[in-house]
Amino acid sequence: MLCMNSPTSSLHSQSDVCIVGNGAIAKTSALGFAQAGHSVTLLAPAAAPAPADAAAGAAEQPWDVRVYALNHTAHTLLSTLKVWGALDAERVAAVDSMVVNGDGAQPGDLAFDAFGAHVGALAWIVEDRNLNQALDAALKFAPNVHIVQGRATGIASDDAGVTVQLEGGASISSALLVGADGGQSWVRGQCEIGIDYRSYHQRAVVTNFSCEKPHHGVAHQWFTGAEGVVALLPLPGQRVSLVWSAPDALADTLMQETLSELAVRLGVLCEEKLGALRPLTPEMVKDVPLVLIRPHAMTAPRVALVGDAAHVVHPLAGHGMNLGFADVAELLATVAAREAQRGIGDARVLARYARARKEDVFLMQLATDGLARLFGTELEPLRVARNLGLNLLDKLPMIKRRLMAHAMGK
Repeated sequence: MLCMNSPTSSLHSQSDVCIVGNGAIAKTSALGFAQAGHSVTLLAPAAAPAPADAAAGAAEQPWDVRVYALNHTAHTLLSTLKVWGALDAERVAAVDSMVVNGDGAQPGDLAFDAFGAHVGALAWIVEDRNLNQALDAALKFAPNVHIVQGRATGIASDDAGVTVQLEGGASISSALLVGADGGQSWVRGQCEIGIDYRSYHQRAVVTNFSCEKPHHGVAHQWFTGAEGVVALLPLPGQRVSLVWSAPDALADTLMQETLSELAVRLGVLCEEKLGALRPLTPEMVKDVPLVLIRPHAMTAPRVALVGDAAHVVHPLAGHGMNLGFADVAELLATVAAREAQRGIGDARVLARYARARKEDVFLMQLATDGLARLFGTELEPLRVARNLGLNLLDKLPMIKRRLMAHAMGK
């Protein structure tokens, strides 16, 4: 791996694939193409100063408030790329079951478990830091990866390939450009791919707590109507990660309160199951605006979008990152299966990738958006109907198994 921090005006980089982005999806894409034998240029923003705890041992690092519930598709891809085994296993928690709770005087509930799905775990909770550290370590040993830190200023494509111009006059040419640069994707904008955008007027408030009682690997979720969706995800030991999708006004209040006050609020929902909650030290909390972004295309000439650049969904199902890993897996598979006469940026190859991802992405958008709308209303007839629906679904094992299989990526 070659890392170049300051591109100069005389530099021109040539590779099979150029990937724009600096998150886990971009790094996984780079690693996947490199291990498939392609030369890769990973274009990332200039590195930010390392946090004070970055040099500390894993055991001394605070728990990251940004976590992912990775499904079997993500697990398989990361295992194939030899990344899963490089994760700090002591900071990964398996989700053995999930309990979804409705609201109102007669709340419905729905439960899923790994035993009923005939798997060892429904998902795995992994910190963003843990995942990125494992990917960074793997990229250090990838011989075909060239990392460039800089700012892109333009994209030009033709029959010969695609070129990314950089600030300062440098450029990167490749046969395929992968936009893995997040929900506000610069690549998507440069390709003039339009989007359908809608704000949920909610923010995801995330932080971590210790819990008085063992969580037994159970992920809990409460649909509370006016107060949004509350999820408590199991972390190793007696710890849980909070993801509270709260309306903006409530999110403002939650962010102004101390974490001890937030724990008291949560106690009304979870004390019976988890006991008293206490903030982990050092105390950290973040909030992220929640939006729905539907790009009008996942590809452009010699360009493929993956991850949040290709779709942003409500986090109530916890599958935004999993959709991204599924994109990467499908793009790698489609490129590998192309005819010998077709290049990796061939229009037909990219069209196959877009078609292959269309249904999965659409269904997840439909499900998450529909649930957010359904459980966001306070109309009593709908409240009764949705709770009855949860109870009914819980008594239909065949449908539950199909839902679990889709959620797990199996």
